[in-house]
Amino acid sequence: MTFENPSREQIKAILEQTNTIAVVGLSDDPGRTSHMVSQAMQAKGYRIIPVNPNASEILGEKCYPSLKDIPEPVDLVNVFRRSEHTPPIAEEAAAIGARVLWLQLGIHSDEAVEIAKRGGLQVVTDRCIKVEDSILLPQGKAQS
Repeated sequence: MTFENPSREQIKAILEQTNTIAVVGLSDDPGRTSHMVSQAMQAKGYRIIPVNPNASEILGEKCYPSLKDIPEPVDLVNVFRRSEHTPPIAEEAAAIGARVLWLQLGIHSDEAVEIAKRGGLQVVTDRCIKVEDSILLPQGKAQS
């Protein structure tokens, strides 16, 4: 299967329409990429919901062990887990009604892409959400 990410304009629209981001694999270690990226996205105005079964709070937000444990709607699921761990995450993202599955830079799984697409999600893989947001929305999110 050949997967092609959405166009830059489509990615910009995804970011503009996103308020709540569940981050699977968000580390409580400030030196980890997942922490730095999520902190930057939080500073830009996105609501970050940490998903990490080994922490109770990250970035001042309650942490959940899995996507299905989050008690509120999620727009986008941002994944900081190795590619082989992403298919079940794609299944959970579809099950909770997320609109987008975003696999961070260096992460791609054809199986996860297929699962997410079957579940009606838009998919972005092997891209850094912070980099894309900085390029496409340099002034930050317009608060609606």
